[in-house]
Amino acid sequence: MAMIAIGGAIGTGLFLGSSLAVHTAGPAVIVSYLLGAVLALLMMGTLSEMAVAHPTAGSFGIYAELYVSRWAGFVVRYTYWACQCIAIGGEATAVAIYCRWWFPQIAPWIWVATFSLLLVTVNAFGVGEFGEFEYWFAMIKVVAILAFIGFGVMALFGFAPSAPRIGLRNFATGGGFFAHGVAGVWLAMCFVIVSYIGTEVVAVTAGEAEAPDEAVPKAMRSMVSRLILFYVGSMIILIGVVPWTGIQPGANVTASPFVTVFRLMHIPAATNLMNFVVITAALSSMNCDLYLATRMIFSLSRGGYAPQRFGWVTRKGVPLPALFLSTIGLVIATIIAILYPSSAFVYLFGISLFGGLFVWLMIFITHLFFRPAWQARGGRRLPVRMIGYPYTSLLGAAFIAAIIVTTWWVPGMRPTIFSGLPWLLFLTVVYWIWGRSRVANTAQSLAESRNGRGEGPL
Repeated sequence: MAMIAIGGAIGTGLFLGSSLAVHTAGPAVIVSYLLGAVLALLMMGTLSEMAVAHPTAGSFGIYAELYVSRWAGFVVRYTYWACQCIAIGGEATAVAIYCRWWFPQIAPWIWVATFSLLLVTVNAFGVGEFGEFEYWFAMIKVVAILAFIGFGVMALFGFAPSAPRIGLRNFATGGGFFAHGVAGVWLAMCFVIVSYIGTEVVAVTAGEAEAPDEAVPKAMRSMVSRLILFYVGSMIILIGVVPWTGIQPGANVTASPFVTVFRLMHIPAATNLMNFVVITAALSSMNCDLYLATRMIFSLSRGGYAPQRFGWVTRKGVPLPALFLSTIGLVIATIIAILYPSSAFVYLFGISLFGGLFVWLMIFITHLFFRPAWQARGGRRLPVRMIGYPYTSLLGAAFIAAIIVTTWWVPGMRPTIFSGLPWLLFLTVVYWIWGRSRVANTAQSLAESRNGRGEGPL
């Protein structure tokens, strides 16, 4: 579970999106990643408490329905599903950018279509095969990042035989550590937070865990601690080894900044190896996002908010109709890659960001309702309890709301609000016209999401 969560979190947000964050904050992007880690810790604490109480495939969508309102459950699940679908397309577009490093003559949409077919096939086999595949994909990322950090330390302090000692001079170049001031640190949060979105997958996988009370808290702790080490450590090395002004900005990016590090240090073999790693990282995130989107639309179907056919599962417990529906993001990515090959990634990045931020916001809000309701009905004492309630949940909600508002002032990020607010309005209208009239038995939804119905368990 921890490796699947790491696989979902470590993707283009770090390997490609970090270039956007670096050019927004300068070397102080390290502070932005530390702030992101604090927010992720708050979110994981609140979510793990609820996940242990209700281990279900619908996860935070069902929690919102149980403790806030049916509208909240409806909107959260559909928003998360749409967010993941678009994120899948963004990851696929990133893969095409990485492959262009080796094969510049091949059109990006060909890579998007090829790898999309591969990962749909993997998800169609079953959760066991998915978990094994994702575990090894995530392991490649973990080993590569540790190697990157280790090699970077050697380069900084003069232990690398192929390069002179770099020292700490790059942390003060191009305008100093706070090159764009405190405002730059905060604006970079709009890109940095994407690196942490995906950690909520642990709560979704709790619905298929054998012992959620033990597995969820353990997975949460190990996953968050590793992410902090990987992200902050990687940023320190990235800024230390390469002057931040030498990293490709925004829509002009043609390679991961991690690949750029090795290229500028004249290590061609390592450059090609790192490019392979960032490709597997993007594929891993695609794989994980497709899993999440599939389980979310499955949950909506079992709750009565989507056609019943999407709640059907195969003998291996795979919600195949929900899987095929969730590939819509890959279709969108292929079309955008054909029409706008140079800016496809940034555009998809901005659209999917709103969904992730909105879901995190609702997780904090749901927790504010969950704790008193759980205690009032005499629920068992949970092995995980978020410290500082309700202040930590309020702090997390305020933090996320501020980031959403900030996207208005970040170049290229206005699609976050332009697409997000109309989407919420659209879902609200759909709910009042159609969803509200559905008779959804939440208790039955919880049981079916846990045990499955049809041809096999989920």
